[in-house]
Amino acid sequence: MRNDWSRPRAHGKVWFACPALEITVKLADFKVFTFDCYGTLIDWESGIGTALQPLLARVQGVSRDAALECFARHESAQQAETPRMLYTELLAVVHRRIAREWGVTVSEDEHRRFATSLPNWPAFPDSTAALQELKRRYLLVILSNVDRAGFAASNRRLNVVFDAVFTAEDIGSYKPDLGNFRYLLDRLAEQGLARDQILHTAQSLFHDHVPAKQIGLATAWIDRRGAARGSGATPAPAASARYDLRFESLAAMAHAVREELAGNRFTAG
Repeated sequence: MRNDWSRPRAHGKVWFACPALEITVKLADFKVFTFDCYGTLIDWESGIGTALQPLLARVQGVSRDAALECFARHESAQQAETPRMLYTELLAVVHRRIAREWGVTVSEDEHRRFATSLPNWPAFPDSTAALQELKRRYLLVILSNVDRAGFAASNRRLNVVFDAVFTAEDIGSYKPDLGNFRYLLDRLAEQGLARDQILHTAQSLFHDHVPAKQIGLATAWIDRRGAARGSGATPAPAASARYDLRFESLAAMAHAVREELAGNRFTAG
């Protein structure tokens, strides 16, 4: 894999209460792009929103955005309470918690249907082409909060062969637990890959950027929600969140790599 290209600088960004900061990051410095999957590559907010519709139809005054934020709250709480629970099982518990909060009586079959909706969650339109382009230059690795079967189903939509896949099922905990990122670094170190050769790429500030920066990783924020209000299906981070690069889409990230190869300056974020 070539990594000796001469590329222009991209400037870092800050989020929330961080002081003004600029960090020089070159995409050429990395050999590995690690990815969160859901919210970054898979449009889980569309998938979750659709799967919650039967429940939403039975309550008054709950918007889609409010439903996603409710999901985020219960999902993160359940992941912290039961870190070894398989994600498919956890989704059923989350659905049960949401129904209880909304005062809706729901059958076990309905909980199971929500839990098994994950294979139907769509990929973002740009994910496959961007990943295939990036794969020509970088190792691509998944660090995901789902189980192996769930990711395998989603990867059939992405149609990309990743160089490694690490799930919550493999690790025994869910992001933002630092153990997930230590596991990632340990497994990549076994392949001779150092921390400074890795760029972690994700949408969720809460699940990914805060812990990744705590453990010393460079990060790229794929800001899928853009100007949308709130934080959607991911909790807002309690602490200030930093990242090194920001792109509005994965296609924009792949374009930045192309621009660097061509010797052109690009602005990330």
